[in-house]
Amino acid sequence: MNKVMSRAAQPRPRHRPPTRQDSRRPGSTPPRNPVRGRALTTPEAAAARPRPTDLFADRLLAVLSGQRPVHWMLRHTAGRAYDDLAGLAERRPLRTRGTRPVVRDIGYYVPRTGALEVFARIAAGSQLRAMAFRLEQGPDNRWRCTAIELGPRPSRTPED
Repeated sequence: MNKVMSRAAQPRPRHRPPTRQDSRRPGSTPPRNPVRGRALTTPEAAAARPRPTDLFADRLLAVLSGQRPVHWMLRHTAGRAYDDLAGLAERRPLRTRGTRPVVRDIGYYVPRTGALEVFARIAAGSQLRAMAFRLEQGPDNRWRCTAIELGPRPSRTPED
């Protein structure tokens, strides 16, 4: 079979690639690595970076519902928190059938600078559970979970 080319080959400059002729793009490109330590000034940029309370609530929910393995949280925990999390995760207390659990509400208290005590309400269908954890900021400015607790499993009552 013979391949037929419908267009003649265009000569290409050998010293550089052709320039882009797109009028929708700005003339200069933004820097690839922004200056570290500079504060985000736009509300959109600040909203794009999630808070550590939200990140850890989602991470802990993923582990306690069985969506992620426990060792996924190894570098995000400190002290006895990993052992407590492993003990809780064995029972998979937030695993549900059907609907996937989600974080409904998050609140926190700041006992001192560099520490947060966080509570989260976890919803799965009609069930509502409570989760509390403590975050501490290390010398490297990374947040780590240092304690975690779950509220008691709601008792099922026979319907009359």
